[in-house]
Amino acid sequence: MKGKRKIKLTVWQFLSLGFLTAIIAGSLLLMLPFATKSGKTTSYIDALFTATSAICVTGLAPYDTATHWTYFGQFVILFLIQMGGLGFMTFVSAAFLVFKRGMGLYSRNAFMQDAGSGKLNGITKMVKRIVIGTAVFETLGALVLMIRFIPDFGAGKGIYFSVWHSVSAFCNAGFDLMGTEGNEFVSLSNYASDPLVSLTLCALILIGGLGFCVWSDVIDCKFNFKKFQLNTKVVLLVNSLILVLGTALFMVFERNSTAYAQFGFGGKLIVSIFNATTTRTAGFSSIDLNTLSDSGYLLMVIFMFVGGNSGSTAGGIKVNTFTVILMGMLTVFRGRKDINIGKKRIDNSLLSQALAIFAAGLMLVMLSTLVICTIEPPSTFISTGTQPFKSVLFECVSALSTTGLSLSITPALCAGSKIILIILMFAGRVGILTLALALGAKKTAAEIRRPVDTLFIG
Repeated sequence: MKGKRKIKLTVWQFLSLGFLTAIIAGSLLLMLPFATKSGKTTSYIDALFTATSAICVTGLAPYDTATHWTYFGQFVILFLIQMGGLGFMTFVSAAFLVFKRGMGLYSRNAFMQDAGSGKLNGITKMVKRIVIGTAVFETLGALVLMIRFIPDFGAGKGIYFSVWHSVSAFCNAGFDLMGTEGNEFVSLSNYASDPLVSLTLCALILIGGLGFCVWSDVIDCKFNFKKFQLNTKVVLLVNSLILVLGTALFMVFERNSTAYAQFGFGGKLIVSIFNATTTRTAGFSSIDLNTLSDSGYLLMVIFMFVGGNSGSTAGGIKVNTFTVILMGMLTVFRGRKDINIGKKRIDNSLLSQALAIFAAGLMLVMLSTLVICTIEPPSTFISTGTQPFKSVLFECVSALSTTGLSLSITPALCAGSKIILIILMFAGRVGILTLALALGAKKTAAEIRRPVDTLFIG
């Protein structure tokens, strides 16, 4: 009699199941009666939605975090945010280090995929840098925020708010505690033109969104730009360009809009910097997004879809993917075969992967928008005063890119729409490519190559 066949998970399946397990555990904790201020049990779909949004560092929420959840519920959400921001394998790897157990090849490979590292060696050093770096940046952010929040909320609450928002910003989560009874979902609108709060959160968002491998390379090269890896150079240059360009465009697009009407030039500049930063999948808002101009709305959708950097706390298709597609397009238009970036050439297979991620992301957004617009009753949009297609498209892009910005329709959505958004958030955090490989990767003895033919395009 043959023994039972041992099931061996691929690295991508292991990572996907790891996040899924954490989501289910978090949702069960959030269903407990003492997790809510009313003492009532939260419906499972809303608890699942919140847990998914937290560990996928999104920020979309069916309830205002401050007014619905007790300190216990808020702690569960914050823990899930921290786990989602660092990555499931970082927590596993840190446990290996704490209990002084060596990591096997399988664990190292899983960590490499989760953190976006291309090297199997030096992982212990990478884990330590991630944990220590995260603690340092979040602590510094909290200390700066205390300068404003302690005078505004008192010592205890001010410290708690500072730590919470520092962690949420660094992890690009977008959850906040600024809501009050009768004034929910206000996010950071009370600090829209406050440079200390807004710019501190922007700095945390950008640092968290750079990616752990970028930090490590910068440290190893002792901040010498010429010695940086190509990935680090691209990430720093493209991020800087998007931040400057985004700030300038928001200043131009919203100069006469209702969204910016209450601010002077300095306030408009701070809000524009904040908008150019938070759309990189952070999820905080300092203005009413329903009052944006059509140009500003479309710019936010584009920035959310692009997102942050691979191997970081940010979501979206990633800046790296966008850069490869852009350079590949320029290569084709110039009639060349090699994709050159600076003095380096990248493999054409990266372009295929980048295009697959872009196409899959676009198809998921369009299909989800179509389904939600079909199943959602008209009363949802009447009660929220939003346009169906515009608000649903924004919500779907926000979910897949794990941004968390919303046109205020999340609490009013039906269960079916929330399930679709849950799937989008999970796919966005785990990664479209990782999820596809987890579901469809198969080992084959040999790949059969078919005869070559052609199609007419263009």
